[in-house]
Amino acid sequence: MTPSEIRRLYKITKVQLSYGLDELLPKQPITRGPHLMRKMLFWMKNRHTDKAMGARLRLALQELGPVWIKFGQMMSTRRDLFPPAIADQLAMLQDQVEPFDGKLAKAQMEDALGGPLETWFDDFDETPLASASIAQVHTATLKENGREVVLKVIRPDILPVIQADIKLMYRMARIVSRFLPEARRLKPVEVIREYEKTLLDELDLMREAANAIQLRRNFENDHILYVPEVFSDYCRTSLMVSERIYGIQVSDIEGLKANGTNLKLLAERGVQVFFTQVFRDSFFHADMHPGNVFVSYDHPEDPQWIGLDCGIVGTLNREDKRYLAENFLAFFNRDYRKVAELHVDSGWVPHDTNVDEFEFAIRTVCEPIFEKPLCEISFGHVLLNLFNTARRFNMEVQPQLVLLQKTLLYVEGLGRQLYPQLDLWDTAKPFLEDWMGRQVGPQAVWNAIKEKAPFWAEKLPELPELVYDSLRQGRQVNQRMDVMYREFMAARKRQNKAKFLLGVGATMLVTSAILYSNQIEVLPEVAGGIAVFSWMFAWRAFNK
Repeated sequence: MTPSEIRRLYKITKVQLSYGLDELLPKQPITRGPHLMRKMLFWMKNRHTDKAMGARLRLALQELGPVWIKFGQMMSTRRDLFPPAIADQLAMLQDQVEPFDGKLAKAQMEDALGGPLETWFDDFDETPLASASIAQVHTATLKENGREVVLKVIRPDILPVIQADIKLMYRMARIVSRFLPEARRLKPVEVIREYEKTLLDELDLMREAANAIQLRRNFENDHILYVPEVFSDYCRTSLMVSERIYGIQVSDIEGLKANGTNLKLLAERGVQVFFTQVFRDSFFHADMHPGNVFVSYDHPEDPQWIGLDCGIVGTLNREDKRYLAENFLAFFNRDYRKVAELHVDSGWVPHDTNVDEFEFAIRTVCEPIFEKPLCEISFGHVLLNLFNTARRFNMEVQPQLVLLQKTLLYVEGLGRQLYPQLDLWDTAKPFLEDWMGRQVGPQAVWNAIKEKAPFWAEKLPELPELVYDSLRQGRQVNQRMDVMYREFMAARKRQNKAKFLLGVGATMLVTSAILYSNQIEVLPEVAGGIAVFSWMFAWRAFNK
């Protein structure tokens, strides 16, 4: 290890011990080391004994900086690995950090664009509008048309920090995986690898720009969600330029009320936005925390959501959507057998799973939930309970479902915050039933025909020629079959004739032997001759 890595490891260990995170380790002989280090090397007590473990973990990650904050945010989505007491605290992590110098930000932008910023923009504000762990945002106007824009630039010093901390994370994950068998279930190395990919993806603002363009196009003719326009001509890997929007942060309930916003309709539209993204588009914003969601000032009686920061998106294939919709419907109809069978059919749990036992486990966990009124049931926690139950039956982690679960929890939390009486099921069920109705039955057939119509329209002019070719080829095949059949029958006839002659020859040979043994002189020779001639004709018949 380099000296800088040793210093960083020292700080990480010091922070972890000061928050008592060594208590997360299982009680085994190998884990006595951290406790001895606390006493012998650091002389440091747990300074936060009054706080629960989840809160201590959250505070420690905040103190360690941006990379660890992002790691905690990612871990909060892995509720298949962490208990609610920890996952809920990690979900509270906010990555608001000190901004870096505006002049340096401007230099970064000019380096990305390849020229002075004034070539393309006016009124650039060196004071950042917002600052986060990976990037920060500045405002300006486009020189060509005067439109207000925001310029998002990656922190210049973030990549070396990420690489160094990721390297240390891998070291610690491998040690934990090697020496603590109980911790292997958490798959520490795989978790770090997944985090590394997510983090490096966020460093590519061209990817975020493409996501935003796709999401905006999906809702181009739908007034329930607005995604700011991206000016792709000015976007680079480390720079993204998009339309500046003005809105009320969705968590600012007082501000929404002061603007006269219809909170009930706003909450219901949040649910509608989520299910539309998932089931209609198969492309959903997977980071809809309050910092990324605003509400338009315009038309408060007909409110519109505004989605920002599309760095993390999720996708579902047709099979996942079908199984997910059927799971939701079966679950809320209390058809636990159907839920169990769907998990097996989809391959989410092994095919040799005992369906009866799985059904009973789901019923045991979920029946108490339905003792409450539907409006009090958390849709997100229903999904969470379902996944946790399936995990006991070796359900494989489905990354796309983990992202979806996280997004659903965000949306439901926001909706209940806006309108506590929100009945998410009452809003979602008609959508799911309508979607399922379009996947099966006559409507599905008609949709499939419409979907394939351009293909058939393109092939229609070729159809007469294709039909003619098919008929001609069919006739040629029939002719070949006739020839083959006649040849087969002739060969079979020859074989039958040859077999008959062989039989005659064999009979004459036996007859000749019997006559000869009885000392009859002439007849054995005649029978032998007949046998020889019979075999000659048989050989000739075989070789025609």
